[in-house]
Amino acid sequence: MYVHDYKKRVRYGETDQMGYLYYGRYADLYEIGRAEMLRALGLTYKQMEEEHRVMLPVAFMETRYIRPAKYDELLTIRTTLRQFPKDRHMTFYVEVFNEANKIVNGGRIRLVFVDMNTMRPIDAPKFFTNLLLPFFPENTLPPA
Repeated sequence: MYVHDYKKRVRYGETDQMGYLYYGRYADLYEIGRAEMLRALGLTYKQMEEEHRVMLPVAFMETRYIRPAKYDELLTIRTTLRQFPKDRHMTFYVEVFNEANKIVNGGRIRLVFVDMNTMRPIDAPKFFTNLLLPFFPENTLPPA
């Protein structure tokens, strides 16, 4: 399992009339969490697209709203990969916590590996899965 935390403050322009983080902004938080998780592994979306010609479009997203996040609050976006990506997709689990460490929002989002040259789904590429092996040792093949 791989878990990554990232901090982000709620900006005024992201709030609704009540001073709460607008519900539509949670998808942005999920994307921030995923992008920063990949960056922490040493890979960016830009590198995946430009160097490896692989993109990760969203296939499914589910979210649940538990309590409001408020203007100027420092949030923790916790992004977790619970399973090693073995096939054409992977699922990220996201939890958003407020400054009191109370959960604000949670959800999951499934992305599909797509070859940009053919625009067809592909299995998780080795350049990507190799980065995750230290966190999923059960997926390491024994020496031959």
